[in-house]
Amino acid sequence: MSQQKSQTTRRQFIGNGTKIAAAGVAAGSLLKPKLSLARSAHAFGSDTIKIGLVGCGGRGTGAAIQAMNTTSGNVELVAMADAFGNRLESSLNTCAKKHKEKVRVPKENQHVGFDAYKEVMASDADMVLLATPPGFRPLHLEAAIDAGKHVFMEKPVAVDAPGVRRVLAAGEKAKEKNLAIAVGLQRRHERAYRETIDQLQNGAIGDFVLSRAYWNGGGVWVRPRTDDQSEMEYQMRNWYYFNWLCGDHIVEQHIHNLDVINWLMDGYPVTAQGQGGRLVRNGQDHGQIYDHHFIEFTYADGSKMFSQCRHIRQCYNNVSEHVHGTKGSCDISGAKIYDADGQQIFHSKAGRGGHQQEHHDLFADLRAGAIPNEAEYGAKSTMTSIFGRLATYTGKMLKWEDAINSNLSLANVDEMASMTGDPPVMPDEDGNYPVPKPGPGAKESMDWG
Repeated sequence: MSQQKSQTTRRQFIGNGTKIAAAGVAAGSLLKPKLSLARSAHAFGSDTIKIGLVGCGGRGTGAAIQAMNTTSGNVELVAMADAFGNRLESSLNTCAKKHKEKVRVPKENQHVGFDAYKEVMASDADMVLLATPPGFRPLHLEAAIDAGKHVFMEKPVAVDAPGVRRVLAAGEKAKEKNLAIAVGLQRRHERAYRETIDQLQNGAIGDFVLSRAYWNGGGVWVRPRTDDQSEMEYQMRNWYYFNWLCGDHIVEQHIHNLDVINWLMDGYPVTAQGQGGRLVRNGQDHGQIYDHHFIEFTYADGSKMFSQCRHIRQCYNNVSEHVHGTKGSCDISGAKIYDADGQQIFHSKAGRGGHQQEHHDLFADLRAGAIPNEAEYGAKSTMTSIFGRLATYTGKMLKWEDAINSNLSLANVDEMASMTGDPPVMPDEDGNYPVPKPGPGAKESMDWG
């Protein structure tokens, strides 16, 4: 078979995966029911898997390199997109230094601007990596699934409830089209976490009573404003400090710890109440977000999760997850389980390195014909983080159903086309940005910010 014919056949398999799978099921496949759909899909085998990158910052660059690091077969980077040309160029150079022979991105496949993602979707990439600021994630995911691409997307997957619902819908559409969706909640792929969660879910400490989740650290970068920047460019380059782009650090960062507890509980909180604010992160260059949050989440079985995240330097730092049960306790992040007397009864020494492992797992699955879909837990753990933010911003006891069905959208990113346009949030005449304030006198627009 000629190379051209082989490639055409491969693309036909990818594009027609749903039809092939449906035909296999209808014909009464002898495979086990839960495997029939995946096994009927196209398996890449030793074929080269082509990837496109949307969002060329540090995390996107890292994800592309980790994808090309996978050892189950060849992976090539063939298209890139970013809002800023200098970030794309830097990412391309970094990727080429690591994998010169696998980076095949000619000038015509390097795209810059708000609409640049569309060009990657139109490329011959088999999979796209989505790593822009999370406010754009639902839009880009929908475009990828509509274009018939497999997806790896970074967490969080949205910044508001309407975005979460869009991701859930795209996840269902991906299942119909037999397309994979992986989410960058890498702890679920770390073997030590998996062994520990398995022990706990099989009764190692009895019934769960209380869990604790922490991401307390010093915070992240600030990129000073320059004289030639528009307000849109300033916010895009400082995306971490604006909710329409980031969702606050409880969403962008603490999601990792909250996701671990959701995984452990095999469910999501039903109520949340909390408090937070800005003690040291209160300058004009800190946008809107809080520097600390504390939330009490309650699950359907009545058990509680206490959640802390803080960005204040020279304080007690802690990034970890813990659970207490009727027969003992566990340092989940440390992979250590203790009985009721405090004696260690389990310690996993399995591998860590989840950022790389999640790519090893994803590409191995695709080569075997399996079609993973992590959209639901990615979306609902994102919603858990948003739920916590809503609780601290309002100071109210909130219900999950009210929060996930909220219609408050932080931005209409679908309509953004230029760096010269106004962003959804603008500074006042003194250069300050609106900050949510719970309690009496809070602006209605910020009640669910």
